Amino acid sequence: MTVSTLPRLLRRNAETMASRPAMREKNHGIWETFSWAQYWAEVRDFALGLAAQGVCRGDKLAVIGDNRPRLYWAQLAAQCLGGTAVPMYQDSIATELVFVLDHAEVSVVVAEDQEQVEKILSLKRELPRLRLIVYDDARGLRHYRSADLQSFDQVQAAGRDFGALHPGFVEAEIDKGEPGDLALLTYTSGTTGRPKGVMLSHANLLTSATGFVEAEDIRATDELLCYLPMAWIGDSLFSLVLTLLVGFTCNCPERPQTVQRDLRELGPTIAIAPPRIWENMLTQLRVRAADSTPFKRSLFEFFRSLAEQAEARKAEGKPVPPIRRLGLVLGEILVYAPVRDQLGLRRARWVYTGGAPLGPDTFRFFRSFGINIKQVWGSTELAGLASLQPDRQADPDTVGCVIPGTEVRIAEDGEVLIRSAAVFKGYYKQSDATRETITEDGWFRTGDSGFVDRRGHLVIIDRARDVGKLADGTPFAPQFIENKLKFSPYIAEAVAFGDQRSFVAAIVAVDLTTVGNWGERHNLAYTSFQDLSAKHEVRRLISEEIAEVNVSLPRAAQIRRFLLLNKEFDADDNEITRTRKIRRRFVAEKYAAIVEAFYRGDPEVEVTTEITYEDGRKARLTSTIVIEDVFEPAEPAREPAYA
Repeated sequence: MTVSTLPRLLRRNAETMASRPAMREKNHGIWETFSWAQYWAEVRDFALGLAAQGVCRGDKLAVIGDNRPRLYWAQLAAQCLGGTAVPMYQDSIATELVFVLDHAEVSVVVAEDQEQVEKILSLKRELPRLRLIVYDDARGLRHYRSADLQSFDQVQAAGRDFGALHPGFVEAEIDKGEPGDLALLTYTSGTTGRPKGVMLSHANLLTSATGFVEAEDIRATDELLCYLPMAWIGDSLFSLVLTLLVGFTCNCPERPQTVQRDLRELGPTIAIAPPRIWENMLTQLRVRAADSTPFKRSLFEFFRSLAEQAEARKAEGKPVPPIRRLGLVLGEILVYAPVRDQLGLRRARWVYTGGAPLGPDTFRFFRSFGINIKQVWGSTELAGLASLQPDRQADPDTVGCVIPGTEVRIAEDGEVLIRSAAVFKGYYKQSDATRETITEDGWFRTGDSGFVDRRGHLVIIDRARDVGKLADGTPFAPQFIENKLKFSPYIAEAVAFGDQRSFVAAIVAVDLTTVGNWGERHNLAYTSFQDLSAKHEVRRLISEEIAEVNVSLPRAAQIRRFLLLNKEFDADDNEITRTRKIRRRFVAEKYAAIVEAFYRGDPEVEVTTEITYEDGRKARLTSTIVIEDVFEPAEPAREPAYA
């Protein structure tokens, strides 16, 4: 299709599929449906209201909150006027909000509710360019008095009055728009420092979306549940761009806490989630199986093993024996279909995982249960997507083929380079960083280390800066080891160390829910996360889990020592990003005392950590933590893919 702009696609949909459902929102247990004609009317009225407030071409509008139709409409309304949308993470703390709002020069913030409004109001003195705050949910805000605070309804009402005096105003502004205009200013997760503002034009976004549509059979009849952070480029690509391009329906859950229930009720045909969501789903399944009756547990484990064996044979190109095929049919009735229904994926034609590598064991588990999970790969700078796996070639070791319109090249040092019309316009106010990232001939340096296999599939090993070698020269890819560890339902997060060292060690954060349940079943009393992780029984449990992981690793890369952290890795403490990616260098510096204790052979180490609360207050947590040695497994493993 001819590259256009997002507002023009919205007008097209309102004309060509006016009565078809564009968006649904669940409120008080009832799904409310908005047609494409209603979608356009809501966006137009809000755009007129913004124009009445003086918002014009080049202005920035930020949205913050959970996935709500009005927050999507607000982004499009700003784009209708030639402005730029700046989606933000709803759980951002004060310092993060100030940085983004000030750096982006935001003049309008559309907030979901009282909680988000109060965050913005508390920072207003530090944001001289901010002149209007709009809220969606009025609960708790009735008595707030501020000239620059208005409800979404008030802005739309003013917009209708403005529109009566200026007929065709929004349509004329849309017609002025160009594909190269800045549509989104999306901030990176900041794994190596301050987030950077990625400038994405309408052309960038639609190039990525068009390549996806050419590679996948996305239909106007598809359904998507929008529950991922609106600031994540994956949500913007699906819930804002692809829906406009294709015309499928986006559905907003009632609350974050009801996502699983709403997912089951809706039964979407498309689903996308980062690895942590799939890992959590698998953990919940395994916990339920462990808590069920012995008969049900045995039944689940038998058919799970049968399915995984069959999936392994398919991956190797081998036929599944007739007796096993018969077992799979029975398993479909007794286990696989009920599990898909429990997960809300009974109608899913595709489910995608992206944002970080998904562990191969987790990947194979879902595929063996009849869930067509596929890995996609891209970045914010690539407007979200650069590659995906074909249906019949899904493989945990690759991220598939690059989408149409995208070129891939591997640099001499192994870094993956991408060239496409989807490559971003640059980093906002950071021209030096832009020049470092994009070569003179237009190739984007992804920062990922990888190669193209004999089938033409792209294989991502790890972040290029994180790939190293052990002291004996054995390749060391920490993410590969960490993903293996996180397959355990008892491990929430892990950070592996070993570059230029004699062995691999790991800092582990346990999963409070699953380890807590395990503790209750074993009559283990505890009072807090810190208390639970310090228990000898828990250390022994995790040691056994690590020993099991070691069996699948080459001997040199097996984990020899570990420590259970006395707290969870937290985005507020800068240990992980808002998209749950480890800030590896920051963690290595923050816990340098632990790393040195690993390699000195110390039996324990005193750890002092700083905890940050949402309002910016800080507290310190000090404790002495035992370092455990892992028993050596009986058999060494074959070399993994990255070796």
